[in-house]
Amino acid sequence: MSTAYQPPELERYVFFDVDGTLIDALDNQRRVWRTWAARHGLDPDEVYRVALRTRPVETFAAVTPDRDPHTCLALLHELEDEDVRSGVYTAFDGASQLLHSLPPGSWALVTSNYAHRVRGRFLRTRLPIPEVIVDAAAVEQGKPSPAPYLLAAERFGVTPEHCLVVEDAPSGVQAGLRAGMTVWNVNTPVSADGAHRHFKSLRDAVSDILAFVSGG
Repeated sequence: MSTAYQPPELERYVFFDVDGTLIDALDNQRRVWRTWAARHGLDPDEVYRVALRTRPVETFAAVTPDRDPHTCLALLHELEDEDVRSGVYTAFDGASQLLHSLPPGSWALVTSNYAHRVRGRFLRTRLPIPEVIVDAAAVEQGKPSPAPYLLAAERFGVTPEHCLVVEDAPSGVQAGLRAGMTVWNVNTPVSADGAHRHFKSLRDAVSDILAFVSGG
């Protein structure tokens, strides 16, 4: 009989977004959406502009409201799964050092993607895979709702004030803030509104993230 994951008792925990924070998937996302748009006879640039700021179902409603959203989503999933198998992915500088240096059981991934794709990307970029991954299927409301980050804290059995969120996107930053957590913004030239700290690159944040988890 399998047992529920029991994390070690630690003082602090860190929750990472994936795309744009640990893995550079911008070109992959753009390519997938351009292919999806072409299959539907739509303007790829306009579709991608909408997709950048909405969840897929909301994107479908905006760019092709007359088509079945389930069919639209099935094609998107097919294209994304193929990209995980054949696309080129790169981990951001500092990601490998950071994740391998964190104490086991002290960190999780909180993503708007799906866990099987995240695992595929992590295997291809040789990043360690944590026990806890909160993905799009785990919550009814995605970022900027606090639900994904609150669920991550619940799975560790910790309160929000003991958690650090590391995000690149404004919606993720807002999700962490609404969850009552410390939020650091990385991989952006300027800080997202409300972030407690800003780092232009993930590499710049590595030592500070490790210090946070260790209680420094």
